[in-house]
Amino acid sequence: MIIGLDVGGTNVDVVAIEKGEIVASEKIPIEREYLSENIFNALRKVIKKNSDIERITISTTHCTNAIVEGNVQPVAMILEPGPGICPSEYFDVNYCSISGYIDHRGTEIAPITKEDINRVRKYVEDYEYIGIAGKFSVRNPSHENYIKDNLIGNFKHITLGHELSGTLNFPRRVNSTYLNSCVHKIYKHFVDSLKSALKEMGILCPVYVLKADGGTMDLEASVRFPLNTILSGPSASIMGVLALTDVDEDAVSLDIGGTTTDISFFIDGVPVYEPNGIEIGGYKTVVKALYSRSIGIGGDSTVRLKDGRLLVGPQRLDKAMALGGKYPTPTDAFNVLGFCNYGDISKSYKGMEQIAQEMGIDVKTVAYKIYDMVCDAIVSEINRSMEEINNKPVYTVKELISGRKVKPKAVIAVGGPAKAIVGKIASILNLKPVVPRMYQLANSVGAALSRVTTEITLLADTEKGFMVIPEKGIEKRIDRNFSLREARDIALNILKSQGDGRIIEEQCFNMVRGFYTVGKNIRIKAAIKPGLIDSNRI
Repeated sequence: MIIGLDVGGTNVDVVAIEKGEIVASEKIPIEREYLSENIFNALRKVIKKNSDIERITISTTHCTNAIVEGNVQPVAMILEPGPGICPSEYFDVNYCSISGYIDHRGTEIAPITKEDINRVRKYVEDYEYIGIAGKFSVRNPSHENYIKDNLIGNFKHITLGHELSGTLNFPRRVNSTYLNSCVHKIYKHFVDSLKSALKEMGILCPVYVLKADGGTMDLEASVRFPLNTILSGPSASIMGVLALTDVDEDAVSLDIGGTTTDISFFIDGVPVYEPNGIEIGGYKTVVKALYSRSIGIGGDSTVRLKDGRLLVGPQRLDKAMALGGKYPTPTDAFNVLGFCNYGDISKSYKGMEQIAQEMGIDVKTVAYKIYDMVCDAIVSEINRSMEEINNKPVYTVKELISGRKVKPKAVIAVGGPAKAIVGKIASILNLKPVVPRMYQLANSVGAALSRVTTEITLLADTEKGFMVIPEKGIEKRIDRNFSLREARDIALNILKSQGDGRIIEEQCFNMVRGFYTVGKNIRIKAAIKPGLIDSNRI
């Protein structure tokens, strides 16, 4: 039995799949202060006693929602930018800059001074979460490590930029370092709640978390790098669309949740991919991912009037009034219009009446205004995202599509409100509307059926004559002529027995002493390509 668990901002969805069939499913509303109990109750209803569970794969929107809603922790950012553009040109969070510097070859040009350390110690006094990033730390991480070792305080989490990625793009690494620390608290609470629920049920099987690129990572490892889960939920919905539909053409997919709507694209049925890193909440990151854009509009987004203007989202303060919430939401508007039938519809009317009275119009008119605002906002983001994709080289998880533009033929919608709004959105865009069967379970199905992936890192230094692959415990002598091509071949051959591998990150630079090249420093990161266990499982 395989378990797929999707923990969003609104509901816990879980499916149990056995021999290619969904044998049980459950959806439970989330009460954030009782998250562990919510997860436990959902799992208990689908897992029978003595069930033989092969594995559990989880998707979560916790980090995504936290960033979109601004529900994050303050982070003390310590930057070593060196000469060049000031970080304030691209990073709008408060930071402390130090004077040390490592150049592009990994050589120390200026050491970190005692004054730097004293200033940093004073700066971090009131913080629990820390981020440290140096411009060329991926070539030599000694300064990041030195700063960390010399901090004084009881910090909840410290992120080092070089541990997130080997890419040289410093602005993206700075953003990523910040995001990894600022979401750590909310993500650790989620993982602790999950572990508590699993322990109470006596479940000991492997547990994985779906990453933004459709691959997986071990649950324990994910706590150190919660950044990699920021689009776990959207990734699950994309995998769910692949599992539940026969998409073989260009399409746009919508995952309409309670807090956000996630927008993704397919070319000839293959998900569009972002090899340089995703952007979320205005932050460009180093996280390679299936292309997705999240906007702060969902079925439970708060609807309110501000200075006489009707606003929808981006905050979600409670569930829909029809389900016992305190504030009107789009779901309540859809109920009033007859597009949904959730909970106590009379309470939805009360919510719409509150706004209608303030605006001096009738209830149905208010509901249609909200309906139109939701659809128009999503259409606007679809058009903006499509323009963004088509203005640069288009990648899928398989390859670079040279000279190709995304031209959707269909809108595929999943999530609770999918049926309520897909028709209007498709009509505006002149596309075919598609709502898959089991559309409300797409994320948990996608999580369950996602292939378990492996990632390895190869590090080689031809001057010292050694190569290591830490994940596999491999240490090997190499000669001075060892090349990037050889490194690629070794990494892919190691993964061959587990599936179709790909290189996701690589760098090779000369090490220079005086006027002479004395060797090469090579770094390769390779992983199994994401995909479904079996595209015909459901």
